[in-house]
Amino acid sequence: MVKQGQRIQDLVGLIHRLYAPELAEDWDNVGLQVGDPGRALDRVMVALDPGLEAVEAARDAGAQALVTHHPLLFKPVKRLTPDDAVGKVLWAAVRDDVAIISAHTNLDCAVDGLNSWLAQKMGVEQAVALQAVAGDYLKLVVFVPVGHEDAVADALFSAGGGQIGAYDQCSFRSSGEGTFRPGPGTQPYIGTVGQREKAEEIRLETIIPKRKLLRVLEKMQKAHPYEEVSYDLLPLQNQVPGAGLGRIGRLAQQASLGEFAARVKDFLGCDHLRLIGADQMPVRKVALCGGSGAFLLQTAHRQGADVLVTGDVKYHEARQAEELGIALIDAGHFATEQLMIEQVTQSLQAAARQLNWGVAFEAYTGEEDPFRFY
Repeated sequence: MVKQGQRIQDLVGLIHRLYAPELAEDWDNVGLQVGDPGRALDRVMVALDPGLEAVEAARDAGAQALVTHHPLLFKPVKRLTPDDAVGKVLWAAVRDDVAIISAHTNLDCAVDGLNSWLAQKMGVEQAVALQAVAGDYLKLVVFVPVGHEDAVADALFSAGGGQIGAYDQCSFRSSGEGTFRPGPGTQPYIGTVGQREKAEEIRLETIIPKRKLLRVLEKMQKAHPYEEVSYDLLPLQNQVPGAGLGRIGRLAQQASLGEFAARVKDFLGCDHLRLIGADQMPVRKVALCGGSGAFLLQTAHRQGADVLVTGDVKYHEARQAEELGIALIDAGHFATEQLMIEQVTQSLQAAARQLNWGVAFEAYTGEEDPFRFY
């Protein structure tokens, strides 16, 4: 049975489940950019950029939300007027009641995200993250009297704790003995005021995203029988399995740089490429990064890549590639990212279908590369 009553905040939660905001770079701004989280939702449009035409297309299609790759807001807005580039879009979004939600570097880094799709598109096999990322997570350790550990664990899980990759409700439990002495004015669950007490307790450990910390603690304290809950929070530097910036893998068969460049041009449907390297250079190991990824050049070289495919390559980065002896293919920012429109549309539609949502998703087809070449 199709479920009705979805809201903008439900869509934000779904996007964050697919493309965890913990994967985003510190400088990035992902998630809800503008809009009412409580607004009812039945249609969504997906675009690369949060431009005025995309907002108007979403409005005309009857969509309440526009999901984009590039965020609308990177810097504080000093004024909101229709004669400013960002203000113009904000003005239209508020006027037409179209929420804008962005998945940027979190989409780039996700296991099943933009760079994985780009690798598949270009025939790069066995692709792994070119530069791994550490998730923004904490380990929560809480001490629970025996018999209450399941209730507390359920509370932690319901608030977003215990998620490791595709596995949820992850925890570890060990038993021990806790001691405490209730002070004056307390109402202890176990023991007597002024007397030291011993209790059989379970040490319950799980992982939580930092952004969900307050909600997790609130749920934990409500489910815990103790008046004062003893818990520890430990920062983690764990790498997220399979996630990271860019991808590196191998072609099924070696090709020359010229042959591979022609394939890339065809795969991405772009009119032109900029190429650094001799046409006859052998290519087998391929690194890639959608958008602006030339900063990964040294990383790609250290990992033995024959070529790096990306966009927005600068002059001195091209010179650096020459010195390192690694080929560079600049296919452009737009061409290396536009595939996210259809892919995100399909991914959100599939996830919504599993949840029996009554929400339609539509790809915006009106975008073109802003650059023209003569």
